[in-house]
Amino acid sequence: MWFYYAIITAFSQATSDAITKKTLQRADEYIVAWLRLLSSVPYLLIALFIIEMPETDSTFWAALITALPLEVTAFILYIRALKESPLSLTIPFLAFTPVFLIVTSFLILGELPDKSGAAGVILITVGAYTLNLHMKKKGLLKPIKAIIKERGSLMMLIVSFIYSITSSLGKLAILHSSPIFFGAVYFIILALAFAPIVMFKSRNNLGQIIKNYKFFGLLGFFHSIMIITHMIAMSLTQVTYMIAVKRTSLLFSAGYGYFLFKEEKMRERLLGSLLMIIGVILIVVF
Repeated sequence: MWFYYAIITAFSQATSDAITKKTLQRADEYIVAWLRLLSSVPYLLIALFIIEMPETDSTFWAALITALPLEVTAFILYIRALKESPLSLTIPFLAFTPVFLIVTSFLILGELPDKSGAAGVILITVGAYTLNLHMKKKGLLKPIKAIIKERGSLMMLIVSFIYSITSSLGKLAILHSSPIFFGAVYFIILALAFAPIVMFKSRNNLGQIIKNYKFFGLLGFFHSIMIITHMIAMSLTQVTYMIAVKRTSLLFSAGYGYFLFKEEKMRERLLGSLLMIIGVILIVVF
């Protein structure tokens, strides 16, 4: 059952990313980041009223408070990466999260996948290389250098590492509460915490909220679906397994990149995305 929730999470995240990318063509990145969070709050509040309130303890609140500043940092980098670089050169780097999770989930949760991840790590690395394979004529190491020079790719790689920590902390909080309760409370607080940043960075662009309200309504729906299904899936299996399946969002994102944004070099980038996904599967399954 967790697998189906994870697939829904993947599709919802890719759709949210595509809407976010589209909105970034019209609005400031901090406004979009905040509205991505804020527009999901009504749906999350409804979920809170429906579910039974769980008991919480100090471990729950410690995990939540520790994760929040990391999540804010990751979210800012995430949105900036989407704005500055093509979807197909940013989103695939989220595939590195399960690699980092091998370490972070063990340190925080004591979870250790029963497998050797060497083949998976190699495939993920090759996939990242393939994203810039069109530059091989300029030198064998040119694609690797492009990963570093492409600001969006580098930012998303940092996001990937931060998410390995926040995912583990999230699983810890879920174990001491419930999936939907944690997801709703966490992202509502995150939306409130992000407000001062927006007021400081983008106070002169607040009018963009009204101009793009149609995008934000749709964005909130898919983002809230992603949050709820993510938390439910994570409560049903090891966090590394869940995040690995969630990264099938790479395929959906590659499709959106081609059909909505007319991104170039899609053949090699789709191949890179597929290799990275296979690498993720090898890490968590075998």
